[in-house]
Amino acid sequence: MATYDFLFENLGLKDWCSDGGGDRPVSMADLLARKKGGAAETSVWDTPFPSMDALNEACSKFPKSRDLTIGLEDGFLAIKDALRFVLDPITEPLSWMLDGAMWLAEATPWWIVIPVLLLITYFVSRSWSIVFSVGASILGLAFIDHYLPAIQTLSIVFVCAAICVALGVPIGIAMSRSNRLQRAVLPVLDMLQTLPTFVYLIPLIFLFSVTESKLYGIAIILYAIVPVIRLTDLGIRMVDKDVLEAAQAFGMTPRQKLYQVQIPLALPNIMAGVNQTIMMSLAMVVIASLVSAPGLGVLVLRGIRNLELGVGLVAGLGIVILAIILDRVTKSALARVNAAQHH
Repeated sequence: MATYDFLFENLGLKDWCSDGGGDRPVSMADLLARKKGGAAETSVWDTPFPSMDALNEACSKFPKSRDLTIGLEDGFLAIKDALRFVLDPITEPLSWMLDGAMWLAEATPWWIVIPVLLLITYFVSRSWSIVFSVGASILGLAFIDHYLPAIQTLSIVFVCAAICVALGVPIGIAMSRSNRLQRAVLPVLDMLQTLPTFVYLIPLIFLFSVTESKLYGIAIILYAIVPVIRLTDLGIRMVDKDVLEAAQAFGMTPRQKLYQVQIPLALPNIMAGVNQTIMMSLAMVVIASLVSAPGLGVLVLRGIRNLELGVGLVAGLGIVILAIILDRVTKSALARVNAAQHH
């Protein structure tokens, strides 16, 4: 007999558990016990946890854990077409933006792309040392024939990080103005922040084709949007109450207080969130290479699949270089914001 037969007998469910085939053995231990003419005994030390599978051994009509996973899969497949019908029009612009950015980066000559990147770097950082570091890094990657995958990776990061900021900052502002909304959104943010990176890809693979750019774009945005939302909410909530009272005394409307007082004072926190969002976008681009995301992640994946140590290490070094220059540029911009507020 199974370990938990007594449980169903005491609950009066023995007849429900019976499938009409008599007392058939359900385990090797049961078969051995019948052969010996006795019942298989389980010591207290070896008593299994009353999990779904253990209870199924005592009652064949009790569902197994595999039934749960199959049920989830069947439920998702049942609503897949409806989800795709709703999500396709909404997410199609993301594919256009990613494909357009990729085409522009690849079609434009390197002697135009690199100076433009350096101009953007100087505009953001106002630091010639950082401009020199960025230029040396990109030229070094180009020298080892990693220019194209590096530019592809940067294109994806720029598009996804821009969308994260465009969506995340308004959500963070809305959360800072409503405690009820904050309580509703925080569990979602916690889930997005703690889910393993590969889990983001599982439902998206079922919803979209691997040939669609939005497949990896959505995964990157969901993974990277959390910091900018959290830090925007935190930054606005941390604005000094006395400053808000002074603004109120001057007759400012709520909109004026938001744009002229709260957002400027919260800008360091918002910029810190942007920095973390960019870093997380870059990290997810590498994982997204598993679902056709182009760039340096493809070379890392090739190194793993083909056991090409050099290819994987060089591509990994390229990703590290991109992470460093993006981090330096955004931190320089954050330092400028902090310096401006202290003057």
